[in-house]
Amino acid sequence: MSNEYRHVLVAVDLTKDSHKILERALQIADRNHAKLSIIHTLEPLGFAYGGDIPMDLTSIQDQLDEHAKQRLGEIADAHVTKDDQHVVVGMPDTEIHRFAEDNGVDLIVVGSHGRHGFALLLGSTSTGVLHGAQCDVLAVRVGKESEE
Repeated sequence: MSNEYRHVLVAVDLTKDSHKILERALQIADRNHAKLSIIHTLEPLGFAYGGDIPMDLTSIQDQLDEHAKQRLGEIADAHVTKDDQHVVVGMPDTEIHRFAEDNGVDLIVVGSHGRHGFALLLGSTSTGVLHGAQCDVLAVRVGKESEE
């Protein structure tokens, strides 16, 4: 199994479960002597409000971006270089796919809440990442169900 993966991308939502997802990705990257990158995606404020707000949201979006970079650093600094920590703005599954394809990622690690029933197997972001990925995807079970 050694050297099966060369570049592992871990996608996190910056919640407390992000550490668990990163830990699993670290284990795989270490075993394979692979590069490790971490990504967090912010949805543009215009998407959340349908673009109907008659004001410039640029400064708020910039503040959210800076906060996300700070939080990502808190999670990843001990394990991932700053150059390999990425905060991007866009639709999460689309941006994760784009990053993976542009950077030769061959494994994406995401979190899954493990809810019951096939339709709830993965969250919407995890499902989108899984269905559109051109590489392997590992869904790490997180949340209350994973602690039982």
